[in-house]
Amino acid sequence: MFRDVEDKIKKKNKILFTRESKSLEQIVNLMDKQSHRTLVLWSLDCGHSTLQDFESVYPEEMRPRECLELCEKWAKGQIKMKEAKRAILDCHTVAKEIDDEYCKALCHGIGHAGATVHVGTHAIGLPMYELTAIVLLNNRHDYEEAVKKKIEFYMDRMHYWQGNADKIDMEWADFLKKD
Repeated sequence: MFRDVEDKIKKKNKILFTRESKSLEQIVNLMDKQSHRTLVLWSLDCGHSTLQDFESVYPEEMRPRECLELCEKWAKGQIKMKEAKRAILDCHTVAKEIDDEYCKALCHGIGHAGATVHVGTHAIGLPMYELTAIVLLNNRHDYEEAVKKKIEFYMDRMHYWQGNADKIDMEWADFLKKD
């Protein structure tokens, strides 16, 4: 299940998971069946979990939090893309500024969670980067169970939002109403 990840570790790749990763096959297939709004709700929800892990190491760094908060406002039509895009780019900038490879990957995942408001295809970026972070946290060894557990979390949350996205009372930006 993790043969491709092992190959990427040996090649010293920075990102250890891709859309084609065997281990992500189920979540990718499930994502492909979702509306844009469902992917937005899922990404912002899961992104907050990732944010907690990041803030446990960098509690004073606010740019990843601002990214998710502003992207949620963007999804609701409360701000324009320009402001949210700046916050997404600032989140990715944090990853470039810190030396911690684990938190770099978390930042990139959070940035992709926010960018899902723009296009649903960004949603897979969150698992790609967060799962990479989990492998790094485990020193590239004995990571399988932690990764499997996180993938189960993603699947559970996607099933939740799949069944509840249209039930929540939320004002959507006009571009998301067309979904």
